Amino acid sequence: MKVLLVPNYSRADAVQAAATLEVWLAHEGVEVVWAHDKKREPNRVCDPVGACLVVSLGGDGTLLRAASIVGYREIPILGLSFGHLGFLTGAGSKNIVESVSRALAGEMHQSRRATLDVDVTFCCGGGLMRDTHHFALNELALTRGALGDMIEFDVSVSGNRIDRLRGDGFVVATATGSTGYALSSGGPIVTPEFNGMVCVPIAPHTILARAFLTSSADIVELELSDERPAESSVFVDGQLVTCPEGGQVVACSVRRGPGDVILLDSDAGGFYDSVSRVFYGQMRKKQ
Repeated sequence: MKVLLVPNYSRADAVQAAATLEVWLAHEGVEVVWAHDKKREPNRVCDPVGACLVVSLGGDGTLLRAASIVGYREIPILGLSFGHLGFLTGAGSKNIVESVSRALAGEMHQSRRATLDVDVTFCCGGGLMRDTHHFALNELALTRGALGDMIEFDVSVSGNRIDRLRGDGFVVATATGSTGYALSSGGPIVTPEFNGMVCVPIAPHTILARAFLTSSADIVELELSDERPAESSVFVDGQLVTCPEGGQVVACSVRRGPGDVILLDSDAGGFYDSVSRVFYGQMRKKQ
């Protein structure tokens, strides 16, 4: 049995908690592997193969990193909250040994979360095109670049053209990502059981463009317009996507990923409790 620990290395309490878990897990005969510090070793790859559980110790950003390490392998992830928001994390920073013990015993609720399979196409000059492939739990965001110019792009779903839009960009999110960038751009909060995609224009230069939902089988395609060239950027789960050869983004293709992310939490009502706590200001009192 192997457990992968993914702490937020910038928080001393999260690192100390991970060390405490390592001692307890070793005493229980469980092999422990630590994910590396991404800031110190940005190019190192963490291999989760063989792990039966991944424990994230930090905030939602740390859990997103844990999810990116797991990818489509469907290894359960337990998020222990040491951050400020804690919307995705399924347990608090107290009683961490008890939480991990319950997770290993299969006593925690499993929430299956749809993922995204993302392709980004770059034009590297001289007619050379390069595709990069990415995993996402939250979203893909096509946005304006560093110069701040409005971008123009076509939006299509499964070969059906929706419109040509001008604005700050476009977000394609999962239900999990609906409470992130998509929400701040005016999209809806969507239950985790929804397996389609949430499509939200970012500050469109029209009052007609609205958010919409797709089916789980759809493919969302975004293509930059040649008629109004402007610098643009692409972010996947908040991380800037670049091409090794350089170049400009010309298109993005997004579909549902081939595997889910499995998040562990204490009960099936955790999502709505978190919605109440984070977005409505306080937990509703039970009558």
